[in-house]
Amino acid sequence: MPKPQSLTRQHAIGGAIGVALLVFALVYRFFPEALKVEPAILKSHATAVSSAPVPARVVQRRLTPAESELSAGPPISLAPTAVIGARAQAGAFGGQAGKGEIAQLLTGAGKAARAGNLIGPDKDSALVLVLQAAKQAPDDPHVKAAVSLLHARLIANVQQSLATGDADAARANLDALKQLPGSQDDLPALATRIDAAAKVQPLLEQASALVQKGRLEGRGDDTALAVYRKVLGLDPENVVARQGLQRVQQGSLDRALSAAAQNDDAQADAALADAAAILPSSPALADTRARIVAMRGGRADNLMSQAESAFDAGNLDLAQRIAEQAAALGASTETFLAKVQNAREYANYHPGQVFTDHFLDIVGQAPAMVVIPRGNFMMGSPQRGRVQASAEQPQHEVTLAKGFALARAEVTVGEFREFVRSSGYVPDSDRLGGASVYDEANGRMQVRAGVGWQDDYAGQRAKPNYPVVNVSWNDARAYAQWLSKRTGQHYRLATEAEYEYAERGGTTTQYWWGDGTPAHAVENLTGSGDRSPTHRSWANAFTGYSDNYWGPAPVMSFQANPFGLYDIDGNVSEWVEDCWHENYVRAPTDGSAWVNPGCDERVIRGGSWGSAPDQDRSAFRMGAAADSRSGRVGFRVARDL
Repeated sequence: MPKPQSLTRQHAIGGAIGVALLVFALVYRFFPEALKVEPAILKSHATAVSSAPVPARVVQRRLTPAESELSAGPPISLAPTAVIGARAQAGAFGGQAGKGEIAQLLTGAGKAARAGNLIGPDKDSALVLVLQAAKQAPDDPHVKAAVSLLHARLIANVQQSLATGDADAARANLDALKQLPGSQDDLPALATRIDAAAKVQPLLEQASALVQKGRLEGRGDDTALAVYRKVLGLDPENVVARQGLQRVQQGSLDRALSAAAQNDDAQADAALADAAAILPSSPALADTRARIVAMRGGRADNLMSQAESAFDAGNLDLAQRIAEQAAALGASTETFLAKVQNAREYANYHPGQVFTDHFLDIVGQAPAMVVIPRGNFMMGSPQRGRVQASAEQPQHEVTLAKGFALARAEVTVGEFREFVRSSGYVPDSDRLGGASVYDEANGRMQVRAGVGWQDDYAGQRAKPNYPVVNVSWNDARAYAQWLSKRTGQHYRLATEAEYEYAERGGTTTQYWWGDGTPAHAVENLTGSGDRSPTHRSWANAFTGYSDNYWGPAPVMSFQANPFGLYDIDGNVSEWVEDCWHENYVRAPTDGSAWVNPGCDERVIRGGSWGSAPDQDRSAFRMGAAADSRSGRVGFRVARDL
């Protein structure tokens, strides 16, 4: 273990060494000349000007962060304000110039600059010493470097003084700059800015007062915005005015954000337009726009959720209004609005779709329905093609603006039987007795007592899948009303215009399959090849056509028309809603039923198993009493969407 005397001695030596190092560091830091060391501040700039070797007496050292900032970066005339100010107070003019009078002048210039005596009137200022050196040795590289450095500092000082509003200091540095060789190109622009400074300063003070009063922008010249713009007209580089514009623009941006937060899009857009007119490419403007777009996007998403809820509740008008509000906020609503439009026109179905409504209170379902597309067509026959006197005249255009559904086939005996059994309804054939059926003995239709809706065209018991015949218009309408009650949907008979439109299936020919005899069996029609049970034939039929039926066929036994409807122009003719009118004068053009209160004669459309070819035309129509029953007439139902 060391003795106490040794420990004391060691502590004393260590303390002495520490004090010595501290003294050396302080001398090195604050009195480098005593150690023959020149600070290397701005050495990189001087080296860039002169490629002369570094004297052996210069001691290289690591630059401090502040010194590195001074030595690095852009040229002094483009550097940030803080760096410009620091550079103006530091640096050496020819600190590496060696010995002799020129070296002494440049060294003195460097010391004067560090002392803040850059352009003083005395003989020891950096300007005077550098000018002396330039006069004696204008071609010396160290002198050229010093002139270049002083030139840059003077320009920086002018710009710094203008930025801080010190026009006198800027003018003094400009006067000094005029004395340096090679400065003539920089003088006019600087002189113009200095001359403008005298006019600018009062304007800046005026703008400051307007800002404090809150009069940032608006019409007239008594706003901060107008004054700042006037300043920039005089001095385009004025920093204070540019910062003032940013302050004024921020006011507009704040108004835009506030309006957007209150869902006032018009005010928000107006405020953004004001801000864009001030500084169109500022980062603050871009940021605020992005924030408002995000706010609107959130609102648009919320509105679309509300629109979906309204749609699901069946309120299509409200759903569309809300979606249009979301669209104004930039939401993509094309798909949704198309869905709303489809719901208006087809109740979310699509043209050609087949669907079936189930009963709500009992077991069972309505007939299968086909969605008929909306559209327009020419109803009736043209004058030159008139066959049935004036009943199909005048031909007129009808527009069906909304889709509807029509039964895919005629109502069958089985379907009508379920209606009678469930409802207790008494059909007209039972209530009034009998119907007009086919008599094979004489080949004609004749009224026969005891024949009803459960019998076929000849008065024999009908099979369930055959179309129901021997039913009146009253019976057909009663069946549609029963379906409405059972399903909760609106079933009815088709209007005359709807029937012809559906029968044509988008065609303009006499029949939906063309203008003459079908090339193959498309409907249950009167064909020259058909024979009755006793081998009777038709006197007026489609030549060369045969479908192998004399009388109705089971429903859907043949081909569907272009709209997907079976037996629409054959098998049995069908009751429609309209009252009978002798012609189409004053007929509706929107596809609605043409009904007169109290009328007792209704329209029958479509051909049947016993119709002549002329009666199978899509334009053919006839009328009968509402309580008429025939083995050639049945019906199908329509449904609103």
